[in-house]
Amino acid sequence: MLTSSTALAPAPIVLADALPGARVRDLLLILGGAGLTALLAQVSVHVPPSPVPVTGQTLAVGLVGATLGARRGAAALMLYVVAGLLLPVYADGASGWSVVWGASGGYLVGFVLAAAAIGALAERAADRRVLTALVSFGIAQLIVFACGLVGLKLAVGQSWSWTIHNGFTIFLAGGVIKALVGAAVLPSAWQLVRRSGHWL
Repeated sequence: MLTSSTALAPAPIVLADALPGARVRDLLLILGGAGLTALLAQVSVHVPPSPVPVTGQTLAVGLVGATLGARRGAAALMLYVVAGLLLPVYADGASGWSVVWGASGGYLVGFVLAAAAIGALAERAADRRVLTALVSFGIAQLIVFACGLVGLKLAVGQSWSWTIHNGFTIFLAGGVIKALVGAAVLPSAWQLVRRSGHWL
């Protein structure tokens, strides 16, 4: 049975809304989202001849966007991109404008857009079931790759076949694994929120 205090508590739109507070909470969540992305960026594997490493960043993008929602998720990834201009938070501890204008620059732009997209889907409850969470992660990763391929093509000047193979095809297996992880983690997190008894 719900008490009067829990009955009046508004249902969370995304997972971050299950936490108390408002402005301070949002600021800490945005900082945390940027920090998680920076941390997973250091999980980096190079697959020659691609100049772009396989990293944990896209997993972070999906988790941060879905958990924080469109605006906070995009803000967290924008903070990550901006921080990387000065701090060694990009993959392999890289930083600076050379990364943004280089082979990985398009992917960085894609991170912000993808976080906003998966966040918007999560605000419509797409992260609460395994199948819809999986689809949401897939959409977010396609956005990252679409932006990344354009940036890679401009940076290296190779053919589109080379660009697609070295900027997309070799990342497919990892992308599927990340989507499966997200599809398992997010609905499970929602189950924990429901079991807390504060929201239905």
